[in-house]
Amino acid sequence: MNRKHKSLLSAMAFVVLSALQVGTSIAFGQPPGQGQRASLPPIPIKGDTTHTLSRYFTPASSAKKAPDAKGFIQRWLVLEPVKKDIARNSIFTDSYLRTTFSTDNFSSDYTTVPKNGESVKVGNQELKWYALDSKTFNFNLYHFTYAINKPVYGILVWLVTVIDCPEEMKNVRMTAGCNSASMWWLNGQEALMLSGDRDMIADNVTSQRLTLKKGKNIIRGAVINGPGMANFCVRFLDEKGVPIKNISISYQ
Repeated sequence: MNRKHKSLLSAMAFVVLSALQVGTSIAFGQPPGQGQRASLPPIPIKGDTTHTLSRYFTPASSAKKAPDAKGFIQRWLVLEPVKKDIARNSIFTDSYLRTTFSTDNFSSDYTTVPKNGESVKVGNQELKWYALDSKTFNFNLYHFTYAINKPVYGILVWLVTVIDCPEEMKNVRMTAGCNSASMWWLNGQEALMLSGDRDMIADNVTSQRLTLKKGKNIIRGAVINGPGMANFCVRFLDEKGVPIKNISISYQ
């Protein structure tokens, strides 16, 4: 092979390699802050038989708790899962969620705060409340239901927490991310709906402007999932989009 032919082949190889590198950058690159996914804790391996809450959660104490460094709410009253026959997550339309959450509900009073350890009836299912602090910014319902030996797929999980504000805060926004669909209420009023089959992305949906009143504010949520992971995260942002951290969280 002559020297000219070798030079041509080398040049062609360089072009092909460069094209592959550009393609890789386009496939995996993301603009800063646009849909970036926070690192999530791993799903227990198939052979994990520990079934313990302490791996990912801490029992909530009576002392009030601050949000984490980025404003995420880690303390929740969590109800054991309502079993649902859900073959696919594509059924989670707005109308489906409203009908299901209205029917499979532990209370029609959206400002009620359950007691830690008490049991309630949803349909023909007797379910228990747990007051827990997540060890991560998100609350992983797969890990919760696995730890208490309950179904991890085909579930509806109710959640409640209490936010205490030192003063009235106007024009704040609630943000949430979940896997797969959910609804959220603030002081008895609907604040957010995340319909469809979603991945858990922080701040995936943002509410209209809301007011956190001075003193206690009740957040209620419902997360529903068929196959796959189930988890969520919630926080509040001020008018400038800065996470609100000067609040305290309790379960009573």
